[in-house]
Amino acid sequence: MDALIVDDDDLMADLLETVVAGLHPAITVLKASGFHEALALWEKRKPSLLIVDWNLPDGSGLELVRKVRASDKVAAIVMITGRADRESILKVAHYRINGYISKPFNVEMLHQRLVQMVGQVLPEEPAPLASLEVALSDGVKTVIQLPVKTDAATMLELIGRADELSAAQLTERWQDDASLCSRLLDVANRSSFRRTGAPVVHLRDAIASMGVPMALNQGVALALDVSAAFSSEVLIACALEHQKQAETVALEAQRVALALGKRSPQFFTAGLLSRVGELAVLKVIDQFQRQGGEVSDEQVLQALRDWAQPYGNKLKIQWFLPLELRQLIGAVHYLPRENVTQERLIMRAGALMAAKESPEAELGKILRQLGLDEWHKQFREDEQKNEDGGGDGDGNGNGNQA
Repeated sequence: MDALIVDDDDLMADLLETVVAGLHPAITVLKASGFHEALALWEKRKPSLLIVDWNLPDGSGLELVRKVRASDKVAAIVMITGRADRESILKVAHYRINGYISKPFNVEMLHQRLVQMVGQVLPEEPAPLASLEVALSDGVKTVIQLPVKTDAATMLELIGRADELSAAQLTERWQDDASLCSRLLDVANRSSFRRTGAPVVHLRDAIASMGVPMALNQGVALALDVSAAFSSEVLIACALEHQKQAETVALEAQRVALALGKRSPQFFTAGLLSRVGELAVLKVIDQFQRQGGEVSDEQVLQALRDWAQPYGNKLKIQWFLPLELRQLIGAVHYLPRENVTQERLIMRAGALMAAKESPEAELGKILRQLGLDEWHKQFREDEQKNEDGGGDGDGNGNGNQA
């Protein structure tokens, strides 16, 4: 099922995309910023759900609704506008729309209303399931949302205290949540936020650029994703393993950076996002299972081997991550022979230190290049003392700041 969002406000369109993408695993979200672009998409794809802003830069959302209704009486249509007067509401009612939402709106309320509409327009008989391979091939072309760690109730409680919260406080809460971090970086790096010409590479800056209220709305929309929680123990176990790997890489890369006197938070962010490809593959497998598909444990492992890199590469672009941050994430998995910067060496060293079985020769070579071979020896000695009960800390600035 296709859903079309028509809004020229990038920030609002991104929020609506987050809400709609989480309504059902079978939904593909399309976006248009103007009347003519939306009309072309509708004629090509015939979406079953349309969310349309009244005022568009090259036409009227109401005229778009009129054209759609002239040939489609079934599609669910929601008009979103800043107009809340009785005359405007009566005017759009003439076109048999399914919902009228005034801005600013409550994300939870919008989610509830859209869930009901989606249930009405989804086909009663699901389309025949393709193979898992086909599902993965198709899934890499669509919007992927990863499960967030914070539940909807907690997000809603935070919204109630939005006036009391700062970007720094939200960062402290969310800095180890790959899904929230990636989505907020995505929104912050879209063209409407590039006022300074510098890319946003850290969660705190992303929240500050869009404002606490909008960041919280994005968080609520992600938390309300009805398909977010994995449905099988195998997928849950795999997801937890990859999330832990990413967090460990983030902490180790940060440790190496601090040993070099670098306090940039981008190292922690890059480590945290280093397993998004694996998590996205697991999300697609979960959607496939929810629609009746059967997947063996071996197929899960094979899918991760074959598809984690393509999904990871796609998401880094889809999420508008700056090139610098994408390169740091890539260095976690592979260090190019040319154009090797100190920052990439830091990320690769952090990844090797986090691995259960890492190539000692490669790690040693990188640490020598960074001038940290003696530091690492001392760190290992302190670590061994801690394991033997002979110490209470590593003494090397292993903090949790990001």
